[in-house]
Amino acid sequence: MLSEKNTILIVEDEQPILNALALKLTHEGFSVLTATDGEEGLAIALKKRPDLLLLDILLPKIDGLDVMRRIRETTWGKSVPIILLTNLSPDDKITKQIVEDQPAYYLVKADWKLEDIVHKIHEALTE
Repeated sequence: MLSEKNTILIVEDEQPILNALALKLTHEGFSVLTATDGEEGLAIALKKRPDLLLLDILLPKIDGLDVMRRIRETTWGKSVPIILLTNLSPDDKITKQIVEDQPAYYLVKADWKLEDIVHKIHEALTE
């Protein structure tokens, strides 16, 4: 079973989505870190080394795919689960990067409820 020791970093620039995810995950017993742009998210990830990242692709300053690539270049980052949340449909560039960088999941925001995202987080953390 997962415990409060599990820390999730949410990197999302849409404040209502960020707030909803943070509230839901806090209620689920997770420790939650948040960032609203890729630069801040990368800095927090590298410093705090969360157990899982929820990462938007379209972010200010550094996009989510670049954040993921940079994280995957570190020893810690090679194995940390990353769930990409986006409104983008996967195209060839995104699909290629997802395959190369191996995130846990790729979720289109409009297709998923908060409960579904929590379920995917539990799956990713117990694999």
